[in-house]
Amino acid sequence: MVLLTYVDESYDRDHYWMVALVVAEKHLRPLHRALDAVVAKAADHYPVDRRAELHGHALVQARDDWTRMGNKGHNMVRARIGVYADAMKAIGAHDVRVIVRGLDLRASGVRRTDGALPPHEVVLRQLLEQICEHVQVRDELALVIADEIDGADDHRRHFRDYQLAGTGGSVSNTLPWLVDTIHFAPSKASRLLQAADLIAYLHRRLVSGQDGDPRARRANEKLWSYVAPRVAHQHCWLPGQSTGPLVEPAPTNPA
Repeated sequence: MVLLTYVDESYDRDHYWMVALVVAEKHLRPLHRALDAVVAKAADHYPVDRRAELHGHALVQARDDWTRMGNKGHNMVRARIGVYADAMKAIGAHDVRVIVRGLDLRASGVRRTDGALPPHEVVLRQLLEQICEHVQVRDELALVIADEIDGADDHRRHFRDYQLAGTGGSVSNTLPWLVDTIHFAPSKASRLLQAADLIAYLHRRLVSGQDGDPRARRANEKLWSYVAPRVAHQHCWLPGQSTGPLVEPAPTNPA
């Protein structure tokens, strides 16, 4: 069986995070339909198009497809969080696995222009290694689909280099359980990429502690609780340490 693995990122000045949502083929269509239903439900009650993209930042900040739920007279914070909750419940209700990898930018020196690798490349390489390990244990294969970004050709080339020569480091990995190449697609067209985005954005907000309001923190922890049982791996790498599981997870048990 080939597992479809959807990848998206979220970052701030201190950390760079990437999330992989691993989905078995038989769950692709049911999860897609469930997320379509989340948006359709919102469209039945609020000024939202049924084709609206489930995007973490846009939902929380009332931007893009969700702008009309933030206009004067339509300040529907609870409603937008309700949509976010419905989407997270839909993801958590399906047999998926979530893999989270991060990089501590404060310790890495990647902000310097001294030849250090870009954070996206560093975290993606480690994420690919972890996806490979995850599917190997299950004796399955994985196809990786990522949100389209600038430099996609470079990432495909790096992926091919890893397959030929290994990922480097103390334990080099030729990613034998990952098939084909990395495929890049617009998140607007993929509910599964949107699901990865929702998870990545929420995880970053929780770990960063940017929500000083205890009510917002509790709301985010509640949202996270819907997918927490599906998390197979969480790790933030500090350069100089091994790339093993030094875990800095978002809370799995909300306060």
